Amino acid sequence: MRRILSILLENESGALSRVVGLFSQRGYNIDSLSVAPTNKKNISKLTIQTFGNKKTIEQIEKQLHKLIDVYQVLEITNKNYIEREILLIKIQINNLKKLHKINQIIEIYKGNIIDCSSEQYIIQISDTNRNIDSFLNIAKKSFKIIELSRSGVIGISCYQ
Repeated sequence: MRRILSILLENESGALSRVVGLFSQRGYNIDSLSVAPTNKKNISKLTIQTFGNKKTIEQIEKQLHKLIDVYQVLEITNKNYIEREILLIKIQINNLKKLHKINQIIEIYKGNIIDCSSEQYIIQISDTNRNIDSFLNIAKKSFKIIELSRSGVIGISCYQ
């Protein structure tokens, strides 16, 4: 089952490496990883998307709490939460029919064209991981994808 872990850790050299190393040493896969400073001095928020059953996730949480750099670990997927991921995708558009089609798809996914040339468009979509995957499935069938970049999932729990 898909799980999102929100981890607060010391913003210092090696802290991220220790968390990632813990996953690697125990054979846990990281599907998505995002890290950035928080509003608190010297604290970063690390968001990890992984897959596992309840027992596996509990084991990961226990191991993470043992790391000296880690202040807090929350599995937010078992709470009311909001997640987002950003997709930047460069596609080839070489006729008006394709241009019309991509504009329709962008409107459905509430995306934006952020740059374009005569035959290439760079599109930004900010949505859930599932909707990003859905957009990509449509794009792969309809357009030539030149390049893409995904931010990784970020998330925050809703009101307490």
